[in-house]
Amino acid sequence: MKRLLLPAVMSALIMSEAHAAPFTVSDIRVNGLQRVSAGSVFGALPLNVGETVDERQLADATRSLFKTGFFEDIQLTRDGDVLIITLLERPSISSLEISGNKAISKDDLLKGLKESGLAEGEIFQQATLDGVRNELQRQYVAQGRYSANIETEVIPQPRNRVALKINVNEGSVASIKHINVVGNQVFDNEELTDLFELKTKNWLSFFRNDDKYAREKLSGDLERLRSYYFDRGYINMDITSTQVSITPDKKDVYVTVNVDEGEQYTISDVKLSGDLKVPEAEVEALLLSREGQVFSRKVMTTTAELITRRLGNDGYTFANVNGVPQTNDEDHTVALTFVVDPGKRSYVNRINFRGNTKTMDEVLRREMRQMEGGWASTYLIDQSKVRLERLGYFKEVNVETPQVPGTDDQIDVNYSVEEQPSGSITASVGFAQNAGLILGGSISQSNFLGTGNKVSLGLTRSDYQSNYNFSFVDPYWTVDGVSLGYHGFYRATDFDKLDVDVSSYSMDSLGGGINLGYPVSETSRLNFGLGVQQDKLKTGRYTVNEIMSFVEKEGKDYTNFKASAGWSQSTLNRGMMATRGYSQSLVLEATVPGSDLSFYRLDYSGQIFKPLSTNYTLRFHTDLGYLDKYGSTSKVPFYEHYYAGGFNSIRGFKDSSLGPRSTPSTGEYPGTIRDYDQDHLPFGGNVLIQGGAELLFPMPFVKDQRSLRTVLFWDVGNVFDTKCSSAQKKRKESGCDISYDNLASSVGVGLTWVTALGPLSFSLGVPVKKPDNADTQVFQFSLGQTF
Repeated sequence: MKRLLLPAVMSALIMSEAHAAPFTVSDIRVNGLQRVSAGSVFGALPLNVGETVDERQLADATRSLFKTGFFEDIQLTRDGDVLIITLLERPSISSLEISGNKAISKDDLLKGLKESGLAEGEIFQQATLDGVRNELQRQYVAQGRYSANIETEVIPQPRNRVALKINVNEGSVASIKHINVVGNQVFDNEELTDLFELKTKNWLSFFRNDDKYAREKLSGDLERLRSYYFDRGYINMDITSTQVSITPDKKDVYVTVNVDEGEQYTISDVKLSGDLKVPEAEVEALLLSREGQVFSRKVMTTTAELITRRLGNDGYTFANVNGVPQTNDEDHTVALTFVVDPGKRSYVNRINFRGNTKTMDEVLRREMRQMEGGWASTYLIDQSKVRLERLGYFKEVNVETPQVPGTDDQIDVNYSVEEQPSGSITASVGFAQNAGLILGGSISQSNFLGTGNKVSLGLTRSDYQSNYNFSFVDPYWTVDGVSLGYHGFYRATDFDKLDVDVSSYSMDSLGGGINLGYPVSETSRLNFGLGVQQDKLKTGRYTVNEIMSFVEKEGKDYTNFKASAGWSQSTLNRGMMATRGYSQSLVLEATVPGSDLSFYRLDYSGQIFKPLSTNYTLRFHTDLGYLDKYGSTSKVPFYEHYYAGGFNSIRGFKDSSLGPRSTPSTGEYPGTIRDYDQDHLPFGGNVLIQGGAELLFPMPFVKDQRSLRTVLFWDVGNVFDTKCSSAQKKRKESGCDISYDNLASSVGVGLTWVTALGPLSFSLGVPVKKPDNADTQVFQFSLGQTF
């Protein structure tokens, strides 16, 4: 009202003081300024000394000064030919205090207030404060907080200043009490409401928070409802109205959706039109919609996408394919016509990479299947993206194909990546009374210095034991993708440095090998390896009977030459923490003539991911192995045995604790008069059977899931020995009989987190079926391994 009265007041003043008669301004004087500078006033004033002014020009000058927003009141008077401007400045904001807010952070509120002009030091305007309060109220209502209340307080302070207080009572989010669909006859209410993201309050609502009403969620649910009907032939279905009712206490919400289902339509005819550019038979094979089928909008759009992709594979990147339905309401049929506009064939101008701050461009470029200068093939561009994801170096890979400016037949292909840790580092320091200081460390890097090469180096050193290993793999030894890898290791144990020798045995080993890999397709490879290993067995004071029996027949020193051949295949969507696809490998390894021992092993490993929804995936996995002797070797080398239990095996059981046990020996500690009876120790076996199922699900309350994996698991398996000794058979060791009854199993939950030091994994496992003598371990963790 003040603003409405001001022009009238000003006019009256001008008429009385300035006599409304034109006059020539000889001087201008400004009164009442405190913070605003005189320069700001004269800069906004459209009058100058020496000008002749009248009533209209004075009114214009008043409006110009009001537009600055600095003044609450303005008076123009005349003293002779001198124009006197008397101003009342608006107060400034000395402080701004917000209390009671939780759902919206204080920083976000202050930022929004500042953008609206409410901040310390700014000029205060009541209208702006009222607008902010109303907008804040609307934001809380959009969150379903209908009982939210915003109160503002303006406290006058000396020197024309004010302190602002905004008190927020957020209230509680209204819960959905009931969702009802009215007018449906073909589908029942439960079937339709199951489509909604919004749910009525239930025991899972605390975790999923899906019982809180939000306008945006309801809009999405209504679109899903329409799609459900459209995909089942009800193309005239209509949502006639939607009512959202709130209880008087503003705590409960009732949602009612009224629908008109209409009639179901079937397809009477399917045709193609336009310039196909590719063989018509190939396009017709992509038609998912067929005559006689119930019409489905989803099938129609999927068919259009398939045809578009087929054209894109031949360079028609900007092809446009539309399914056009023509309805016949008399017989409730639809005639479908797919109109094809291929556009011009596109060529790739440049392929660019962004975000690879560590990984060299060459490493990414060699994974490209789309070449610069060639047709822009949708398949090859997507295949290149998949190959980048399978490297395991990146959290995320995105691709864009913008058109080159000034052309209508060229595109650039831009890949943007977000790198993640691609290795692991461990270090350990320990002390044992008999072994002294123990130092250990390892580093494993699958993208060494950004070259894409895989390097692993590890060492452990103590007074009585040394362990060194090294491996290197160049995945692109040749430009065709032939890989070259080599490795070496050395392990040595000196029992003389121990005060007491009670070990069963130790093995000093020295060896190395080379491996070549040949790609046979986009998803499979052949691998061939040669290696040599020299072993020297040392028996301890209490070496078990099975080992002593082996030593008696084969001796203690062995030099073996090994050859291996394998096949592997992977369609996984990522190199680390995949969610789709499958992988499998089959490897045969055997000693060759000239070796001291003759044996072979056959190993198979496989896994498959089956997405259930956007956030939930099933994973099935298995590992199978068989080890046996041949030729003149009398027994399978015990130190080549399989073991089960622990991480990446049967969780919930200690490492290598499953399977047959050894037959203990009896000895006597020096200086004592009692006998020492060694426990039955895990001895492994020549047959491995293990596998399981996992449910991958998102970690609650975590927004970025790309570096996390949480699983519910069921593991099952064991190791068996078809060559059990007579003593083991006499004890009826469970691992001597391959049967379902002798399989161990466990259930639990696991977590993997990709850190800068490597993948860090935890599991809590509870045995469901425990073989005799198996050792359990509920909590387990590992650095460098993933599920």
